[in-house]
Amino acid sequence: MPEMQSKQLAKPKPGPSTQQYLDIAEIRDDMVILKDGTVRAVLLVSSINFALKSGDEQEAIIQGYMTFLNGLEYPIQVVIQSRKMNIDAYMGHLAEQQKKTENDLLRAQIVDYRTFVNELVELGQIMQKRFYVVLPYDPITNKRKNFFARLGDALSPTAAAKLNQKQIADRIEQLSRRSELIAGELGSMGLTSVRLDTQALIQLYYEVYNPDLFDTERLTDMNQILHE
Repeated sequence: MPEMQSKQLAKPKPGPSTQQYLDIAEIRDDMVILKDGTVRAVLLVSSINFALKSGDEQEAIIQGYMTFLNGLEYPIQVVIQSRKMNIDAYMGHLAEQQKKTENDLLRAQIVDYRTFVNELVELGQIMQKRFYVVLPYDPITNKRKNFFARLGDALSPTAAAKLNQKQIADRIEQLSRRSELIAGELGSMGLTSVRLDTQALIQLYYEVYNPDLFDTERLTDMNQILHE
């Protein structure tokens, strides 16, 4: 009887952590380190209203983008993140401005604008889009491994911990060069970009893997983000 009770009271063994099944091993030094030893940098990129450009401007942008793609020596990933916007704080700010405004004409314009925004929200959800470019760096030494060796690295949560300081420094330097180069190419097309630092990367990937917690995006100013 005591033996049976001990079996019943025994706690189940904890299962493996969900992090074991993620490709990410660590985020540090403004880069994402994967379990196979490769690294990633992420650029947040602004957007342009292509439809409002003249025909010549549109043609120049298209040609610039073609040149950009044809000049790439490694793959990149373009990610578009769409989030439903929460404009409650913004509407509250407008209401406060309406109360503070003494000019009757300006106050009437604020009222009309608030009415317009409310009607727009009733017609459909307002979405905010953010654009990211993911830059990889895959050392040649990693490519020489056979399939089973690389598979073992991917399944091991401590694979990236084997990187020494020299290897880390090399990855930091290579990603910095690529980030500056790509940012310059994007800038030639009128696109402003900024590389995400360690804290911003952690926030981004946490939101990606926990979409239910971040299904609503508060209204933000892209220019403020790009100049922080």
